[in-house]
Amino acid sequence: MSEVKISAEPRTEFGKGGARRTRRAGKVPAVLYGHGEKPKHIALPARDFAAAIRHGGANQLLAIEISDGTQVLALPKAIQRDPIKDTFEHVDLLLVRRGEKVTVEVPVQLAGEAAKDTLIVHDHATLSVTADATRVPDHLEVSIDGLEAGNQVTAGDVKLPAGVELAVDPELPVAAVTAAPTAEQLEATLPEVEEAAEEAEAEVGEETEGSEGAEAPTAENVEAKAEA
Repeated sequence: MSEVKISAEPRTEFGKGGARRTRRAGKVPAVLYGHGEKPKHIALPARDFAAAIRHGGANQLLAIEISDGTQVLALPKAIQRDPIKDTFEHVDLLLVRRGEKVTVEVPVQLAGEAAKDTLIVHDHATLSVTADATRVPDHLEVSIDGLEAGNQVTAGDVKLPAGVELAVDPELPVAAVTAAPTAEQLEATLPEVEEAAEEAEAEVGEETEGSEGAEAPTAENVEAKAEA
């Protein structure tokens, strides 16, 4: 994976208030750490960082140039997003060096189509691998083409690029192929689903009626209890 150059500036404001002001300024609060060095708080341009992640995924190698003259290589270690706005809230960045081995989580993509009338259960969407910090793959791929129901794909079946090693048990399940339910099976389960929905609706109705039927405390009742 090619590195992406990105500028940054030291961050002097901390805490929730400081982070909010940083984001309002169009930047992403981040912290650099690793190699036994003291953590360094920085701010990244939000648009540039988003473009870098779109380009190479969550393991995009970043060549960061800080305004104080510092130049470092780093990999995103933890990315926090706003689930509603889909913006970046905070980033932890791990300092790396060329030629250094790192262990990271890499997305696994399923290639091809399984046999007809089957369903795919994706047990693990990522796999932990060890690779050169400058050659971390943006994704891994494994074929499910033509697999019949009952077959399973494990971590050991995933093809790894040169220089990349598996950091998990090769028997770890990645995906399983199961038989798709027939129309008869779906029809058989439909009454159960409807019955469960009716019971849930009835319970909600009972709770509503109970709350509506309850008498609100009067001033006289409150005074009587206070005197008691």
